Amino acid sequence: MLSIVATPIGNLGDITLRAIETLKKCDLIVCEDTRVTGNLLKQLEIPKRELMSFHSYSDKRKLDEVIAKLQSGSHVVLVSDAGTPGISDPGYALASAVRDAGIKIEVVPGPSAFLAALSGSGLPINAFVYLGFLPLKKGRKTMLDSFKEEERTIVLYESVHRIEKTLNELAEALKDQPGRPVVIARELTKMHEEILSTTIGNLSDVAKSITKKGEFVLVIGAV
Repeated sequence: MLSIVATPIGNLGDITLRAIETLKKCDLIVCEDTRVTGNLLKQLEIPKRELMSFHSYSDKRKLDEVIAKLQSGSHVVLVSDAGTPGISDPGYALASAVRDAGIKIEVVPGPSAFLAALSGSGLPINAFVYLGFLPLKKGRKTMLDSFKEEERTIVLYESVHRIEKTLNELAEALKDQPGRPVVIARELTKMHEEILSTTIGNLSDVAKSITKKGEFVLVIGAV
């Protein structure tokens, strides 16, 4: 069986009892970075487990190896560095291969940065579109321009290295909608968590003053 286990995005207290029990009893943990997951196990006082790295650069042999272990009866856990596996990480490829092989999958739900940002945004979330990270080059401007007509709340991730650029690009792309609300969530669940509410018309000023530390989630209100 493959267990897909969500892990904390910052605050260790967000780990669930079910996640801890699953991590304790599994035979193998497939993760993005073995150092990150190894440290998590240590913090949770979970005995050492076999760890296997699986990331966007992993080749098909890794997938085949995991499938073989599952078919031999091993209990395998899939985690990401933080949050729910498969969201802006390669975990979906493993889940898809396991599903195609007819092997049972269980999900142990828990933290997710974009859901936390949505719930704290104060914006309508009965209908929303999650976009992950914007394209770095090809298709970036086209996607930003498409936001002009989007009737659902938009949520996306951004790194500390590109947050100022992205906020300025949003301000330019949506300059004809200056009153449109934007919520910027930073360092969710961590000591310096910040959730800032603003508008498209103020984004350029916010881009200059916002603290350039941590990871960001942007929530853009509908048209």
